Amino acid sequence: MNQTVKVQPRIQAGFMELLPAQQILFDKFLETIRETYEEFGFAPLDTPLIEISEVLLAKIGEDTKKEIYRFTKGDDDLSLRFDLTVPLARFVAMNAQNLTFPFRRYQIGKVFRGERPQKGRFREFYQCDIDILGNGELSLINDAEIPAVIYRLFSKLNIGEFVIRISNRKILTGLMESLGAGEKAESVLRIIDKLEKIGQETVRKELVDMGLSAVNADQVIEFVKITGSNKEILGKLRGMKIVNETFESGVAELETVVKLAGEFGVPEKNMQIDLSIARGLSYYTGTVYETKLLNDKVTGSVCSGGRYDDLAESYTNQSYPGVGISIGLTRLFSQLLSADIIQAEAATPAKVLVVTLDEDLNYAIEVATKLREAGVMTELYTEPDKFKKKLNYANKIGVPFVAIIGGDEIQARKVSLKNMKTGEQQTVYIEVAIKSLKA
Repeated sequence: MNQTVKVQPRIQAGFMELLPAQQILFDKFLETIRETYEEFGFAPLDTPLIEISEVLLAKIGEDTKKEIYRFTKGDDDLSLRFDLTVPLARFVAMNAQNLTFPFRRYQIGKVFRGERPQKGRFREFYQCDIDILGNGELSLINDAEIPAVIYRLFSKLNIGEFVIRISNRKILTGLMESLGAGEKAESVLRIIDKLEKIGQETVRKELVDMGLSAVNADQVIEFVKITGSNKEILGKLRGMKIVNETFESGVAELETVVKLAGEFGVPEKNMQIDLSIARGLSYYTGTVYETKLLNDKVTGSVCSGGRYDDLAESYTNQSYPGVGISIGLTRLFSQLLSADIIQAEAATPAKVLVVTLDEDLNYAIEVATKLREAGVMTELYTEPDKFKKKLNYANKIGVPFVAIIGGDEIQARKVSLKNMKTGEQQTVYIEVAIKSLKA
């Protein structure tokens, strides 16, 4: 007799798969993010997972191209999307005539990057983005509303204290121009963006290696280390009397955004100027943000983004300036689980489990149907097991209530509703059970 060869069940490294209780918790995060984005008037968008390679790769660096999942299907050269920003640019260029500007969109979906998997980094992961796009111009007040969205969202997620670190790329660019090294500004910004990861000495070495003098390298490092309250940092920047249009514009924009964000209700303890925030991506041109949890167990930025001058320049001559942020939810969620900041509990979305004392399911089906029609998420235990096993099942899946049905309940047209946390139990009519469960 031929035996079927068994294949070892496994998934590729860098892909997250959750148990039901964890998935339910993850979905609650998704729902909170979606609700918050919609509170601020962002409209949903869902672009294809697969894009035409020529379109998707129109303006990305060689390093990023190496991470793309690219394949052919017949004569088509296709790629999996690696972020949600490039598809947004393509979408706007294609549909601008049907959009109303400013265009406010959110998108929550999976993206794919074939990078080396490591702790906290994934090849398949959820991004949760918002962007506000203008047609030709976009008011700076939008830069100030973004921190209000971040503040509202992370307050609702309730995962610990956080701070939105904010800066403006024009400030450091203007400093480099004033030092006579404006052509090196982009490289300096990219290196400074790594300060927290690789440390001051390594950053200094990289700045010198890329052509900055040792004196200028030290000046840049000391500059981004300026500390104090938001008002004090802005005062120190003004006090430097750097005569450079880019620098002055950046300071003025940062001052305006910080002031307006306060008017949006963002407390200063939750939004602090940090001149070392540069964002390594070259398309950022002004305001930049990085949100960090004040918990050493969660590393890196949990929400970042900024202002860009022209989102769709690879596809059209029309200018679409914008500002936006992105949350790498898969990475954040995995860190929160590992750090025990969040705990997955119930392995069912049901509010109540209907069980019987015998094998007669007729009345139990009727009860379950009425509960569902009333909007109560209900699971019906269908297997002919002993009652003790049924209760054990309820405990394992973490359902809050059990509706017990025996001969007496059938005769009285009632249910015995048991609170699984307190152990309290009362026999009531279905209508009363519905009110209790909905409360």
